[in-house]
This record gives sequence, C-alpha cells and structure tokens, in this order.
Amino acid sequence: MATLDMMDGLGELLMPARSFMHLDDANTAFETARVVVVPVPFDGTTCYRPGTREGPQAIIDASRNLELYDPELRRSPYRVGIHTLRAVEIVQGNAPAMVERTRQVTGALLDADKFVVTLGGDHMTSIGVIHAFAARHPKMSVLQIDAHADLRDEYEGTPLSSATIMRRTLDVCPHTAQVGIRSLSEPEARLVDECKLPMWLASDIHRQTVRGERGWINDVVKTLTDEVYVTIDIDAFDPSLVPGTGTPEPGGLGWYDVIDLLAAVTAAKRVIGFDVVELSPLVESHVSPVVAAKLVYKLIGMAVAE
Repeated sequence: MATLDMMDGLGELLMPARSFMHLDDANTAFETARVVVVPVPFDGTTCYRPGTREGPQAIIDASRNLELYDPELRRSPYRVGIHTLRAVEIVQGNAPAMVERTRQVTGALLDADKFVVTLGGDHMTSIGVIHAFAARHPKMSVLQIDAHADLRDEYEGTPLSSATIMRRTLDVCPHTAQVGIRSLSEPEARLVDECKLPMWLASDIHRQTVRGERGWINDVVKTLTDEVYVTIDIDAFDPSLVPGTGTPEPGGLGWYDVIDLLAAVTAAKRVIGFDVVELSPLVESHVSPVVAAKLVYKLIGMAVAE
C-alpha cells in the first residue's frame, strides 16, 4: 500500500474538508478509509447551461441530511470508511491540464488501494479518471448511464469535452455499455452501428418496463467484463426526478431503473470505481442534489462490502 509521501501532489488535498455524509473522524481517516470521494468542480465544456462546478459541493452538502442506514442493503455503508478530499484545484480554460490533473490524482489514490468516487463537474471530468483506471485495469469495461451518447471525436474544435467522453474512453477501453441514451448525432449513430457498440435507449427500456419485462438489465450485465467502472451523468434520470442539470432530455430513466441495474451489476461483477457528474444546483438546488447524494451513497454500499 502506498504511503502519503508516495502520493505525488496529494498532500494539500488531504487537509480537512466538509465530509461526505458528515461522518466523524473515526470513519473519515484517510489511512483507514476504503473509499475516497474526490470533488472536481470543473465546468469548462458544458454544452448548454453552466453550473456544474457547484455540483460536487451540493452533493456533499445534501449527503449530510441522509440516513446512514440503508434499509434496502440492510446495513450502513459508511462503516467501510469514507474520506473526502478537498476539491481538486481547477485549471480554468485548460481541458488537457484538467484531464492530466485528474488522471494523476486518481492514479495516486488507486496506487494507495482506495476505492475512488469522483464527483463532477461536467462530464469531461471523467476522461482523466477513466484513463487512470484503464492503465491499472486493462480488461475493465465502462458502464455509462447517461442521456447523451458523448461519442463525438471532437466538439467545438476540441477532442476533450463533455460531448467526447465516451469516444476518449474507447481510446483506452474497448468494452463499453451505454444505458439510458436518448440523444446522439447522426455521425455518432453511424459509429454505434459500424462498431456494434452496445447501447440501450431509454425508450426501449421504458417499453420493456411497461410490459413488466426487465430482460434489458441481464443483457447489460452480460455485455460487461468482470471489472466495471461506472460513469453516471445525472441527466440519465428523467428531468421530472432530477431537473438540476444543464442538459436535460425528456423521457429519462426512473430511480429504480438505475438502482436495479446497479444492483445487478454489483452482484455479478466487480465495480472498481465510479463517478457522478453534471449536477447543476444553479438550475435546481433542492431535490436534485439529494437524489445525486443518495445515488452515490447507495452505490458505495453496493460496490464496497464491509
């Protein structure tokens, strides 16, 4: 296990911060915590309305009002230890530098044997994180839960964007599954067909659900490799449940669509890390942060056993 001295540049991030779930010192100490929450308040490539830079802190603040006991899991996930880093310092207007910074921070934490949970920020936040995971888990797959395909090779002249995150994922990880999609461009659709990329549209999921069928969940699980990284754009949910995002799309997933999928994935596979991004509390700051915080805590409970 890596020591703090070996974790390049992380010393200042280990200073006290408001902790996820408002835990006491015994359950947040870095040395003993199995989970580390990394806030990355970057909002440089949002495609529509900005405000995701406020998302990480809004999730942390909302988590302070959640119950520690999860009745569905029948335990209290916080007992594995959850340390919250101070927010990663942002390099304004410099997407490559942010990708490199998040890659380095994530890599240092993985080398310290931590389960890393990243809070964005816009979805570009995930590029450096996923590249760090892929370098250490070459056979991993990526499960994307999202309204948008994010498969553009570049957007507005840059290859590093919230609109290109899954294309940059394919650069280092050929195994992906995209769930909840309801918005993509014609070139992206051609790429999906040509490369036979596994994709589940929200409309198809809805129609199966109406018929009382849940076979799509088993199909997603079968697509994934034994090790899975999960990236969740909060706009995957229907905007009636989570209006607080800068790029809402109608016809999204329900709470239990997502939770049942995550339960099946964590039961059959090893989830090695995850991120939750694109919360914009400047759009809606009451319900949306609570949904995001509950999602983070529940997935920690599913993925990290006591």
